[in-house]
Amino acid sequence: MTQLFETVSPVDGKVWNRGEMTDKAQISRLAARARAAAKEWRALPLTQRLSRLEKFPDSFAALGDEVAETIVWQVGRPVRFATGEVGGVRERCEHMLAVAEESLADQTFADKAGFTRFIRREPHGVVLVVAPWNYPYLTALNAVFPALVAGNAVVLKHSRQTAKCAEVIAKALAQIQLPPNLFQYFQAEHDAVGQCVARGDFDFVAFTGSVSGGREMEQAAAGQFIGMNLELGGKDAAYVREDADLDFAASELADGAFFNSGQCCCGIERIYIHESRFADFSKKLAQAARQLKLERPDSPAATLGPMVGASAADKVRKQLAAAINEGAVPMLNEDDFPKAKQGGAYMAPQILRNVSHQMEFMREETFGPTVGLMPVRDDSDAVAKINDSKYGLTASVWTQDENAALQIGAAAETGVFYMNRCDYLDPALPWTGVKQTGRGASLSKLGYDALTRPKAFHLRLPS
Repeated sequence: MTQLFETVSPVDGKVWNRGEMTDKAQISRLAARARAAAKEWRALPLTQRLSRLEKFPDSFAALGDEVAETIVWQVGRPVRFATGEVGGVRERCEHMLAVAEESLADQTFADKAGFTRFIRREPHGVVLVVAPWNYPYLTALNAVFPALVAGNAVVLKHSRQTAKCAEVIAKALAQIQLPPNLFQYFQAEHDAVGQCVARGDFDFVAFTGSVSGGREMEQAAAGQFIGMNLELGGKDAAYVREDADLDFAASELADGAFFNSGQCCCGIERIYIHESRFADFSKKLAQAARQLKLERPDSPAATLGPMVGASAADKVRKQLAAAINEGAVPMLNEDDFPKAKQGGAYMAPQILRNVSHQMEFMREETFGPTVGLMPVRDDSDAVAKINDSKYGLTASVWTQDENAALQIGAAAETGVFYMNRCDYLDPALPWTGVKQTGRGASLSKLGYDALTRPKAFHLRLPS
């Protein structure tokens, strides 16, 4: 009997999408078809692959209405922001196209007479992309698109919550007439996916998800000797220095903490403020948060929608309640957000002061519309607190002093560091983390290194 799945919308708690699950035998057959397609695709010159794929940003943008609908109803992001991923996809895909020839060109050496020597980047073969629900198009296409450019076939396993997004990506790729089976997608139980990885159905895995999920994926691949990109948990921090522009910092950090209901890989969950500016900044941040309009996401007035589901919201409420029970002080009144009284996935934003690193709220990933504030004595104190975390995706400093920012950035144990901005991916720079945030890199020229393998050519010419 075919197993089915359902997607429950956070908007109204009703089933929005249904589909069929794929079993492990079907996944293996799908991977075999991908392997055959990859051989044909990799044989094409890069210029021919690029000429086809350069049409993708336009074909995807043409589906903007479907993109918006899937984001509003599956994720709960307000409709005014729902097409934002279209622009993000264009920016990232166009950059990866622009750097492809340089990144994938042979690296030659002409310093040894009588020999031809070079390094070539070759595709892995079949790339499995496991994508999350929070930014369902961007997170998937960060790996899917450059993997195709590099000559791989791609199999996408999307989150069950955003399964419909895989269909939209497939539709956009179909419009540019890629070879059959070069891109495929499926929905399956985690165990089935792990078993297929364990038996060698895939040559590379790009996984975005939880720390526990990344650990399970590594364990499944043990002995297969395949590469992996793993983007896992985060507890991203910001530091507001004594010389910061407080109005600017408060506005930007409110967006970094609360956009998409805080459900961002690099969302701000901890803010450290120089003790001399703590009171003023805290007041300004709270003022910015009170301007948010928590409504149904299909309402044009909404700037804050529901979380992805009631269980996700309950997890955040539990973490908040524990922190408050341990002495944390809430700065926002839930009564200012009437929709939160509905409960379920609708949750008011919250800012906590009087927090400490002994609280789970400041140690574990929250992934909700909340943030904790702590005063610090100086730069050294701020760096120590930023690094007092098992995660390391991004950190930011808010200052007028670039030299100070560079020193702080050098000491921060993160994969990405910002000055005067946050919660943003620049496609020219690698997206990477350290510690339990994972390993590997996507985007930028370095993204192609992960999606290919080096092959050395050493030719001794006839005398």
